[in-house]
Amino acid sequence: MLKIAFHPIYKYQLPPGHRFPMEKYELLPQQLLHEGTCTADNFFEPGILTEENILAVHTKTYFESLKNLTIEKSAARKIGFPLSETLVKRGRVISQGTIDCCEYALKYGIGMNIAGGTHHAYADHGEGFCLFNDQAIASKYLLGNGFAQNILIVDLDVHQGNGTAKIFENDDSVFTFSMHGAGNYPFKKEKSDLDIAVPHGSGDEIYLEILKETLPKLIDEQKPDFIFYLSGVDILKTDKLGRLNCTIEGCKERDRFVLQTCKDLNIPVEVSMGGGYSPEIKLIIEAHANTFRLAQKIFF
Repeated sequence: MLKIAFHPIYKYQLPPGHRFPMEKYELLPQQLLHEGTCTADNFFEPGILTEENILAVHTKTYFESLKNLTIEKSAARKIGFPLSETLVKRGRVISQGTIDCCEYALKYGIGMNIAGGTHHAYADHGEGFCLFNDQAIASKYLLGNGFAQNILIVDLDVHQGNGTAKIFENDDSVFTFSMHGAGNYPFKKEKSDLDIAVPHGSGDEIYLEILKETLPKLIDEQKPDFIFYLSGVDILKTDKLGRLNCTIEGCKERDRFVLQTCKDLNIPVEVSMGGGYSPEIKLIIEAHANTFRLAQKIFF
């Protein structure tokens, strides 16, 4: 059965006028239920991430500054959210959801988080709407408990996974692959194990050609026993932060290819949702919903 992490705290209310589309976290489960792609049994509510799992990735100083809301104003501005106790709890719940999804992936082949993909969070600070790095935390959890030995992170959000790249820069057990828009945020890139900068304005043909040429070779070379997939839909032409020209169908084909590859090779995969900032919320929901529809079709 497809298991999907969703918690009411994902729907955290930001001040009016904030540009981050929090409403997608509520609308996406509603859409999946309404159309019959999922039932209530597909969803589960994760608990709160332990300090032990946080500190496997993040520094104690950084975590304490979040927990006690003593973070410096300049550091809070980098994150981009007005910080609160509830927001910090939300970040912990999201990361626990990704860990739980990994356990479901080991059992069923795939586990999916309605939120997550917080790849701009470094060990010692947050950036770009990211407090805790959920897939990095879950990677450390898998490795530390002997559930995986060789992890591949496939980050297809339009923005480079800079925090993830930095966290694992000296860790040979985690291979970081980021395929992102060239010249886009973050403007200071870190060095992933493999970075592919897709030229501005690239559409479906170029994007999919690069992905389909790269991913099978990468898997063959690295031989991962677990894959994390960050499925941001900010590659769409309509995205106000993306600068690529992919269509809804192109984005769907991207997801189909990644998920089908994992299924065919029998490699468990955890999917975190990542970014999506099109002005029309219905386009964001449709693009994200396709990922879950495909997971049901391919794995179940």
